[in-house]
Amino acid sequence: MANHKSALKRIRSNETKRLRNRYQHKTTRNAIKKLREADKKEAEAMLPAVISMVDKLAKKNIIHDNKAANLKSNLTKHVAAL
Repeated sequence: MANHKSALKRIRSNETKRLRNRYQHKTTRNAIKKLREADKKEAEAMLPAVISMVDKLAKKNIIHDNKAANLKSNLTKHVAAL
């Protein structure tokens, strides 16, 4: 266990950030699943919001930039093919 005050604070803040990242990542994954199951009109309406969520995850280094680019590309192709 940590002995320094700053180390104890770091443990607390890391846990808070971990939970927030986990929540945002799971929310985005659920939105992607809903987008893939939606019909064309709904999917076109949802696409900008989902792309924005993916961009935010990449910006905060929750997911890698290339993974974000691949997700956005595949989702855009999926919606265009509907």
